[in-house]
Amino acid sequence: MQISLKWVNELVNIETVNLDNLIEKLTLGGFEVEEIIEIKMDNEKRITLDISATANRSDSLSIQGISLEIAALLNKIPNMSKYSINEFTWYKKIQDLSNNFIDKNNCLEFLGVSLENIDTLRSPKWLKKKLICSNIIPENNFKDFQNYILLETGYPFEFYDLEKIKKKINNSNFKLNLRSGKINQKFLANNNIEYTLNDSILIVEANQFPISIGGLITHKSVECTRDTKSLLIEGSIFNAAKIRRQSRQLGLRTSRSSRYEKALKNIDLINAFDQLISLLRISNPNLICKFHTLAKPITKEKRTLILNFNNIKKVLGPTKGSTKAIQKYILVDQVTNSLKRLNFDVRYYKTDYRWDVTVPYLRSDDIIREIDLIEEIGRLYGFDNFLTRLPRFKKIGKKDLSYKTRRKLTNCLLNLGLSELIQYSLVNEKAYIKNEIELINPLVKDYANLRSSLLLNLLKSIQKNINQSNLELEGFEYGHVFFKNDLNEIQEIENIAGIFGEYQIKKNWMEKSKLLNWFEAKGKIEHLFKKLNLSTYWKYEKLGKEKNLFHPYCSAVIYLKNEKKLGPFGQIH
Repeated sequence: MQISLKWVNELVNIETVNLDNLIEKLTLGGFEVEEIIEIKMDNEKRITLDISATANRSDSLSIQGISLEIAALLNKIPNMSKYSINEFTWYKKIQDLSNNFIDKNNCLEFLGVSLENIDTLRSPKWLKKKLICSNIIPENNFKDFQNYILLETGYPFEFYDLEKIKKKINNSNFKLNLRSGKINQKFLANNNIEYTLNDSILIVEANQFPISIGGLITHKSVECTRDTKSLLIEGSIFNAAKIRRQSRQLGLRTSRSSRYEKALKNIDLINAFDQLISLLRISNPNLICKFHTLAKPITKEKRTLILNFNNIKKVLGPTKGSTKAIQKYILVDQVTNSLKRLNFDVRYYKTDYRWDVTVPYLRSDDIIREIDLIEEIGRLYGFDNFLTRLPRFKKIGKKDLSYKTRRKLTNCLLNLGLSELIQYSLVNEKAYIKNEIELINPLVKDYANLRSSLLLNLLKSIQKNINQSNLELEGFEYGHVFFKNDLNEIQEIENIAGIFGEYQIKKNWMEKSKLLNWFEAKGKIEHLFKKLNLSTYWKYEKLGKEKNLFHPYCSAVIYLKNEKKLGPFGQIH
């Protein structure tokens, strides 16, 4: 993200702050400055910073967000925005007019506003300069206003041509709705590509006519142009995971969807809307604004965490200036001050040396545990102000029974000529063994499920090696498998599996090479159990999920003498 320091200075006073000091504060605060860019504009040199934020700090991906962060890092008071929600008496009236028509799982808030009597959508010169400083080329149309609001507030808005919508549905009084698309439904987007939808794609409708794919792109027939005289503006907060899935299914990613993918909070959407309308009113003094659709925003209770002072000292350690005789730690007042700078509600209990900290909704995704609060305190106080030292151990840990057992088992398998393999736990659902646990947001379709068995990946490894003329691979693998129990709860356990006997061997020089038969393989496994001092017996019974892999007459289940089941053994069918 490229930010202009002059723009930031409008929200927090940094005129007297040394540039190197600011960069150091940002970097140590978790915002790495990738590049310092100087832009000459109207005989004036403007400095912009290219900043990269961590994935969990979506709240800082705007000028307002990064300005609040800079104010906290520099211990400065941010300037009050003229678009503060307290100035608007109509805010509560909007809440009373709203209704619940949205899917709470996929959309947190939905707001539609119609604007009529538009004279021009050309952007002012000062706005273009700010876009240029943010590495965006101005287009001198409605897109400049979209980009400006996205940069300053972090909220993406969608613009529709209101007259085109009315003509398309042949009705001036229409309702907006958010629903799932139909299977094989066609949608012609404003990028001139026709997409085939399904029932997992969200669409925004005007009287059953799709005007956009939710959070992604507008329909071609209702897009805005230079001749547009009336607008329908949509402001919404979509679920981040839902937008990511839609983008991946359609092979489409836009500037709007990329912002939703990083997770938005519905805190200042109304403020951002008012700021957008105020910008448009500068060049359109006779603008007529009407609220068209209002969906009641979904609010969540704020999280309260308990912060213990002893835990802070234990994690962060002593501060610089400490000696072996005297250990100095961060003070209670400094902890409280750091939390208040981040807009946390704090209550300190002196007798217990602890705080009750209420996390603002804006930070609810990344401040979940006590350790997250301690990290924030260290970030604002400065990690470089703490001593760097390794922890002292009073005693060295011992090897427990499970470690010794695993080590002995591994050595025995290696002595049998098997190699240890390590493979991915994500697999495809379509396989000989059903993998029933699906990921909510998989990276690719081929790795959308958690494995329920180690055998399939072992077979795939053998097949790949055979295809590359490596015929002598025999291996085993430790790994976790996942399944659902009788209560439909997801369970995770560690298994071990192995595969051997694929290539031909000689028992003596006089014989021809031949494959290992089932009885010889059985003897090899019994030899393994003998080394491990395990008494086992073999029992023929119907196999469960492995029945499609093993030969029906060359397979058995191995049990310990105490009748505890170890697992199946058999010949690949």
